[in-house]
Amino acid sequence: MKLTLIGGGSVRTPRLIPSLVRRAARLDLHELWLMDDDAEKLDLIGGLCQTLAAGAPFKIILTTDAREAIRDAAHVITSIRPGLEAGRAADERICFNLGVLGQETTGAAGFAMAMRSIPAILNYARMVAEIGAPGAWIYNFTNPAGLVAQALHDAGVERVIGICDSANGAQHAVSRFLGVELKRVHHTVYGLNHLSWTSSVRVDVDEDGEGGEEVFPALLDDERFIRSTHMMTFAPGLRAWQKAFLNEYLHYYYHRDEALAALLRKPETRGEETQRLTHTLFERLREAKHDPQVSLETYHAIMEQRRMSYMAHARGGAARPTMTPVGEDEEGYAAVALGCVEAIQNNTRHYTGLNVPNRGAIEGMAEDDVVEVGCWIDAAGIRPTHVGAIPDHQLRLMQTVKLYERLAAQAILTRSRALAVEALTVHPLIGSYPLAEKLVDAFLKTHAALVGDWA
Repeated sequence: MKLTLIGGGSVRTPRLIPSLVRRAARLDLHELWLMDDDAEKLDLIGGLCQTLAAGAPFKIILTTDAREAIRDAAHVITSIRPGLEAGRAADERICFNLGVLGQETTGAAGFAMAMRSIPAILNYARMVAEIGAPGAWIYNFTNPAGLVAQALHDAGVERVIGICDSANGAQHAVSRFLGVELKRVHHTVYGLNHLSWTSSVRVDVDEDGEGGEEVFPALLDDERFIRSTHMMTFAPGLRAWQKAFLNEYLHYYYHRDEALAALLRKPETRGEETQRLTHTLFERLREAKHDPQVSLETYHAIMEQRRMSYMAHARGGAARPTMTPVGEDEEGYAAVALGCVEAIQNNTRHYTGLNVPNRGAIEGMAEDDVVEVGCWIDAAGIRPTHVGAIPDHQLRLMQTVKLYERLAAQAILTRSRALAVEALTVHPLIGSYPLAEKLVDAFLKTHAALVGDWA
């Protein structure tokens, strides 16, 4: 089997390798192709990957040729960042200068990233349909994952899955807090990417996800559990009202003003911080290029800095909660994607939270709305589980943000400034037509070289 990663020079790529080494025999993996249009980054990151995969039964092939990387690939992972970290930093500064939240997946800055991401991913998706293996699947890590998946489906791409590890956050939290293996924990998640809730977590379900012991709402009322997770960043009254495990990005909606104030107080935006750390990483990797051990130590140290500073503004200076994994707990994008790859490749049943078309899973959402929901996966494809009716206040927020996503997807696919302004106007974190016009014009001007001319 041939597996391809588009965006192989990404700093996240080495995190794929340990999971892939463990699964290689089950996948019958012979070739992992890492493709990137930045040859130097590909060389440095690819070198780390080859070190991590020493002794593995598959070859790692580095290339800047997308067509060769995709040709005959059974599964293609997309993890790209058009505009790089500098683009993200620019998006956030534009938003903050206009008095709105800047975050690469949420609100205005998420739209700006989508402007750059969607055309590029769509180009790769069409290449996969043309020269990939028959029935090849695309697993998209590129943010904003839900909006990208919606645009691809709107453009007629069917075999694409939006991947985000936060969809499974409650499952991992419960596994670690109770000391129970992840495979024994089953969660019910629903919403949109970075706008989702988990209403139920059961332990010791059967192979069909039935039965088991329900541990919510007891854990949601346990202060020890709350303090051990990002739930500590939400107000107690809010937690009592929601009666669910909240996706951490809901902080931007439910604590909007506090989040914006905290972010504005920081000397640098998250994008600027990430840009600085990434620059440092590659600088040090160049220096240690001929010493694989030093390169790995450098990589792990700087990536840990990035991890610990993630959403620090929401914690008010508190350390990021950490819990010890139990058994084969592979948290992260890599494990979600590879779990799907293995299920499809070997026709074994697997359950996880994904971004896929609704298909009746959540009442009140359209059939072709891409939603974040628990899914069963095997060789027959992806089947979202039936959630049914959800609390009205959550549904209305979902519907509003989905309206933004549908407008945004069409705006980007058709390069329509008018639709882009409409999209940002209906977004609950913006809600002003003149402000939306300023944001769209600033994004179009800043990223003209990547997004081209819009009518």
